[in-house]
Amino acid sequence: MTGSLDGRTAIVTGASRGIGLAAAAALHDAGANVVLTARTEEAAAEAAASVGPRAMGVGAHVTDEDLARACVERTMERFGSVDVLVNNAGTNPAYGPVLQQDHGRFAKTLDVNLWGPILWSRLVVDAWMGEHGGSIVNTASIGGLSVGPDLGVYHVSKAALIHLTKQLAIELGPGIRVNAVAPGVVRTRLAEALWKEHEAAVDDRTPLGRIGEPTDVGAAIAFLASPAASWITGETLVIDGGQMIGAGAALDRLATQGG
Repeated sequence: MTGSLDGRTAIVTGASRGIGLAAAAALHDAGANVVLTARTEEAAAEAAASVGPRAMGVGAHVTDEDLARACVERTMERFGSVDVLVNNAGTNPAYGPVLQQDHGRFAKTLDVNLWGPILWSRLVVDAWMGEHGGSIVNTASIGGLSVGPDLGVYHVSKAALIHLTKQLAIELGPGIRVNAVAPGVVRTRLAEALWKEHEAAVDDRTPLGRIGEPTDVGAAIAFLASPAASWITGETLVIDGGQMIGAGAALDRLATQGG
């Protein structure tokens, strides 16, 4: 389904758990060498050990340029290439209405969710992909394709990431493909507030009948990174079990009942 990644090397940011860890495992299963980053070397090493023998953990906060550059350099020294970059690290410290957020929370959200992917993309392009080609996959969100209460700054950052995906696809083609995934509600720590206390309700409004698992998204990331997606660039693949269309159907039912 994914196409072989034998002999290729991937970096996955924010890979100590959740979608990042699942993506690293899927890439490793497809044959790639995988470098997992986390805020600490210990967390990264533990995650890498759980993935397999061709995995390496590196402590590198996503917005620290010196640590990011050191990670890319270590990857080149260990494996000799950086063929795939998964910009997965994300944050959401700004909960509540947009106009009630302070600059600190706004800046942190945009710094991690938007500047981080720009920084890491530049580093891997300079180190390898610019000359040899490759694939970049950004982890966005269905929030970047819709609106809703309390997560406005996060949604804006993911909408910008979706647009950045298209922009980089134009700037870096034809040698480098750039795509994104837009997960719905997935069983991760970052999304706990959206499902933990009302998972049955989330299941009910999901056409496929269940909350998403990190492996659902990880498999899609591995597909987009692989030769099987060699004629796909600038696209955002929604992976939500139908949650976006399910929400629309629920509104239609309410409108019908109200009429």
